Amino acid sequence: MIYTVNEVAIYNKTNEEFTYGDIIEKVVNKAFELECVKKASCSIIIVDNSFIHKLNKEYRGIDRETDVISFALEDDKSMIIPNEIRLLGDIYISLDKAKEQAEAYGHSLERELCFLAVHGIYHLLGYDHESEEEAKIMFKKQEEVLMEYGITR
Repeated sequence: MIYTVNEVAIYNKTNEEFTYGDIIEKVVNKAFELECVKKASCSIIIVDNSFIHKLNKEYRGIDRETDVISFALEDDKSMIIPNEIRLLGDIYISLDKAKEQAEAYGHSLERELCFLAVHGIYHLLGYDHESEEEAKIMFKKQEEVLMEYGITR
């Protein structure tokens, strides 16, 4: 079988109803399109603050919750197999933190979740924001994707 499309799997691991899967899938696929990514797969896992706190502590050594954590498989070059499906990795998003931030920033939960998903995707694709220049590039790309769907602050 020839695999020519991207696959975005979204899992809700919270006890809350989650109705944002379709729009998140659309914005992630728009990022893939703009980055010319084909034949790629990733997972987005929606969790609560407790779960992401444990991840943040175990994998980043930071003892508090965060909004999004990306685990990029392609950081390990042995995971890149030419002419095969790109297994990009996993993105964990805290629904609790997204709600807090949406309220704090005065925009919708949909906007916050889409922003966090696209932010995570750009990390999986190798972008970072360690320097001011890197941040400028990454955040510009994120905003381009969100603007395609009229998702603004």
